[in-house]
Amino acid sequence: MDPVSYGWRRRRSREHHVIMLDDAQVDAFVEGGFVRIEGAFPREIADECREIIWRDLDADPAEPATWPRPVAARPDYPQAPFVAAANMPRLHAAFDVLVGKGRWTPRTSLGGFVVRFPSEEPSVVDGWHVDVSFPSSTSAPDDYMTWRANVESRERALLMFFLLSDVGENDAPTRLRVGSHLDVARVLEPEGEPGLDARELARRADAATGHRPTAHATGSAGDVYLCHPFLVHAGQPHAGKNPRFLAQPKLSPVTPHWVNLAGGRLSPVETAIRRGLGQ
Repeated sequence: MDPVSYGWRRRRSREHHVIMLDDAQVDAFVEGGFVRIEGAFPREIADECREIIWRDLDADPAEPATWPRPVAARPDYPQAPFVAAANMPRLHAAFDVLVGKGRWTPRTSLGGFVVRFPSEEPSVVDGWHVDVSFPSSTSAPDDYMTWRANVESRERALLMFFLLSDVGENDAPTRLRVGSHLDVARVLEPEGEPGLDARELARRADAATGHRPTAHATGSAGDVYLCHPFLVHAGQPHAGKNPRFLAQPKLSPVTPHWVNLAGGRLSPVETAIRRGLGQ
């Protein structure tokens, strides 16, 4: 079902205006690598999304004995509430500011999910890393770790975290290294068009950004973190009581090679890359 006919966007369109990112938020994105959009989509949508995922997990939210632990990964979800969450007018306005009007592609799903359950066990997503975005000619189709990223952020305009549940400090919030995207630009620049694969990029990015302070992607169901594609981040074990539901889709550009570092009018994503390179 189309999200417009679903009704969520119709309700939002009754507002007199869409709140735009202000200069301070844009500056924080360029310098720190992310901005949090509070209430980017209604809590009711988050509730519906969780209900669908619970059914797919064949688990009962009221019965912890039925929960998988420590992590459950879920694939793309194209159902109406997921599409609606990704296409709220306020988010589209933020995409226009950070990436540029006409330079990004609306999502038709909400990407992959990572659901974390209360557990002291670490998982494979707990290491510091940068999300890669394109395969090389030698990449294995079923091995994401062989995919790559390059200094032009090929095929990725933004990294995004959609909070489908309330996330406090004890609820396994994603860890973010503030300003690490600037260091990663310098790591990737000498590698040119081929860039680095996920394993090598994680190793070098971790070494280059260990001095950066750590922030946590906490917030309420309906909040969205819009992050620079080069932001170094990591998961962590869940020390709370309630499962954490998080979608982490990418925003795709309209063309794979979309970054123009020599352009006269740069988006905040491009401005941050140039700043990282000292240009």
